[in-house]
Amino acid sequence: MRSTVAAALGVEVSLLQSGMGGVAGPELACAVSNAGAAGCLGGYKLAGDALSAALRRLTEGTDRPVGVNLIPEVVGPEELDRQIAQVLDETPPYVYLSLFGMPGDEVFDRIAAAGRRLVVQIGTVADGVHAAERGAVVVAQGIEAGGHLLGDSGRDELVGALRERLPDACIAAAGGIGSPGDAARAVAAGADGVLLGTAFVVAHESRAHPYFKAAVTAAAGTDTVISDVYEIGWPGRRHRVLATDVTRDPKQAKNFIGRTTVEGKTYLVPRFSAAVPTDATSGRIEEMAMYCGLSCGAVSTEIPAADVVAEFARVLPGAEVATPGKG
Repeated sequence: MRSTVAAALGVEVSLLQSGMGGVAGPELACAVSNAGAAGCLGGYKLAGDALSAALRRLTEGTDRPVGVNLIPEVVGPEELDRQIAQVLDETPPYVYLSLFGMPGDEVFDRIAAAGRRLVVQIGTVADGVHAAERGAVVVAQGIEAGGHLLGDSGRDELVGALRERLPDACIAAAGGIGSPGDAARAVAAGADGVLLGTAFVVAHESRAHPYFKAAVTAAAGTDTVISDVYEIGWPGRRHRVLATDVTRDPKQAKNFIGRTTVEGKTYLVPRFSAAVPTDATSGRIEEMAMYCGLSCGAVSTEIPAADVVAEFARVLPGAEVATPGKG
């Protein structure tokens, strides 16, 4: 019998919230988890006192399963090791680890030895098979997704290929899921739950800048582009964003176009930065990286995170549902 996402993570609804750096603060993660799904803090490059402060607010805000998302390729193995150590040392066992992209095998071993649940988002069949064999819940990201792209396959194509190879693995689908109908189709394709990003960008508790939220709710999928221009801080990875003057003219100067504050520290934001505009960002917001998936056409209003969870809960499996493996 294969597990639903809800059963694997100890939540009520097989719904994962994407740990979007900058956007997914403790407030959003806690709101999602308190509503019965799997919330997730965007750890991104947080470390030291800044990460400790975010983890403290996370664990003060919920006593339900909630995650911390880290990005191996952005921080590198040594910094990832320090981030994982902080999460393991400073949070209770109900906090799970979420990784965007594949880590080294020693990371799988360390998290398993600590008794923590692990979610790994991937974009290829090979990475999905490896992560599942190491005990992770696998998130299969299709190219319909907003943000950085881990592969070249469509969502349902990737889910189907993974299900064929992994009949008993727990697989969540990500990319282009903006409505319960989209989620139901992903489950029909073989997923045990779904991950949402764009739908939570516009949640009340999201830290996305108001301009960013308004742009997402007004957009259609055709307003997004796959580009590589927002590469400062995260080079070498294509990303789906809302089209801007920067994506249309990538030969502009890499001038500073704004400021942002992260856990009390202020940073300058250059044009082409991978950082998203948050409610603590000022400047030329319209030129910054606004990650957005094809699902935006179904996302038209800003609502509480709990309402997003409730809307999708009616079509997603719960913790009590198990599906026979096929193989």
